[in-house]
Amino acid sequence: MSNLKDVKEVEVFHAGNVSVDELPWIPYFGDSKFKLLKANPVTGQTVTLLSVPAKMQLPAHFHPGTVIVYTVQGTWRYLEEPWISKPGDMVYEPAGSKHTPIAVGDEDVITFNIVEGTLDYLGEEGEIVARDNWETFLKRYYEHCAAEGIEPIDVTKF
Repeated sequence: MSNLKDVKEVEVFHAGNVSVDELPWIPYFGDSKFKLLKANPVTGQTVTLLSVPAKMQLPAHFHPGTVIVYTVQGTWRYLEEPWISKPGDMVYEPAGSKHTPIAVGDEDVITFNIVEGTLDYLGEEGEIVARDNWETFLKRYYEHCAAEGIEPIDVTKF
């Protein structure tokens, strides 16, 4: 058991505030788009907003880490699941999950997403055809800012 005298100074990190309105929407799949709110190079976590037009289906994907999705607007589901997520609902996706998201209803969908690790997009045979992680999301963010003449905000700082 350690004595309090043995406790060393602990580095203190301060909470950060992200002004979502200051971040651009970045093209994603088809007419969908995302806002990168946080990219954590230490843990590999990404925090995003995702906007998907009504009735649009996104590619099937697999993720080795957990994903938490909070529905802000609209309704959506996974083709593989019987439930429909509506505003205020939270979906917890366990590590090792595979699914195909689709917006249902007549309203565009906006979700708040916390992803641990990668998102692996799957082809028709279940093969990985593309992969996103904190680095690819961050690269797309910087490239979009450069192309649009937007001063990027450091979404990796603590």
